[in-house]
Amino acid sequence: MVVRSHGFRIGTRRKLRKKIREKGKISIRKALQKFEIGDKVVIDVEPAYHKAMPYKRFFGKHGVVIEQRGKSYVVEVKDGRKTKQIICAPIHLKKI
Repeated sequence: MVVRSHGFRIGTRRKLRKKIREKGKISIRKALQKFEIGDKVVIDVEPAYHKAMPYKRFFGKHGVVIEQRGKSYVVEVKDGRKTKQIICAPIHLKKI
C-alpha cells in the first residue's frame, strides 16, 4: 500500500483557487505594502506566492500586527481560546 502524503497544502484545493480574472502576475502594490504595529489585518492568502504563507487554518482570520520580522510581519490571531502568533509576508495580509 502507498502511504498518503500529508503536506503543508493538503486540503486547500478550494482555499487556494484564484478566480479567472485574478490569474497572472502578482500585484506589486500588495507585495510592498507597509503595516504599523497595532494595525488590524485579515489573513488573505495569495496562492501564487509561497514564501511566508500561513497555515490553512488561519486563512480568513483577523488579527493585530505585533512586530516586524525581516520583510514579514508577526500577527497575533485568536484560535479558539488561545492567541497564536503567525509569521506572514505582507502579500498575504490585508488591512481592515
